[in-house]
Amino acid sequence: MTTGLELLEASPVMPVVVVDDVADAVPVAAALLAGGIGVIELTLRTPVALAAIERVAAEVPDILIGAGTITTPGQAKQAADAGARFLVTPGTTDGVLDACFDTGLPFLPGASTVSEAMRMAERGVNALKFFPAEASGGVDYLKSIGGPLPSLKFCPTGGITVSSAPSYLALPNVGCIGGSWLTPKDAVAAKDFGRIEQLAAEAARLR
Repeated sequence: MTTGLELLEASPVMPVVVVDDVADAVPVAAALLAGGIGVIELTLRTPVALAAIERVAAEVPDILIGAGTITTPGQAKQAADAGARFLVTPGTTDGVLDACFDTGLPFLPGASTVSEAMRMAERGVNALKFFPAEASGGVDYLKSIGGPLPSLKFCPTGGITVSSAPSYLALPNVGCIGGSWLTPKDAVAAKDFGRIEQLAAEAARLR
């Protein structure tokens, strides 16, 4: 994995995962992999997130582990040091963008406006996260910017469901989608990893 565009092709759905208990990280990743999803965006929204990334990187080497919700320059380096193989940001400041470049890892910088997307293109980035997708105009918005920005591809994330996923994936400027529905909070809390594997299998068939 060397570029953001290749990252977009890794799976039709990139699971967006929040882990509250570090012990859940490996079984969640293993369940996603067993269901046919080979990539995971583990978000830095909890105190155990970096430790969780470290465990998944060490114990589930066949899954492509990334760190999401990178909001500060320091988090980019911390995630890389923990073993993340890619980075995802919800939005993008110059400092965060520079820090992501400095890691040498592929990354998906967040953008929700045409101007933000153009700024990323000026910096040589052509694979972006579109967030928050549904709140920012969803499918219609991405369709409308495909003409003026034909060189950019997106991973829309935020408010997407299994039923709305196909309409996003049908767009030529969408490489994959981010989805939190694959790892429901109640399933993780109940250690129902079989349910997560089933949801992953359903998502892996989306195109």
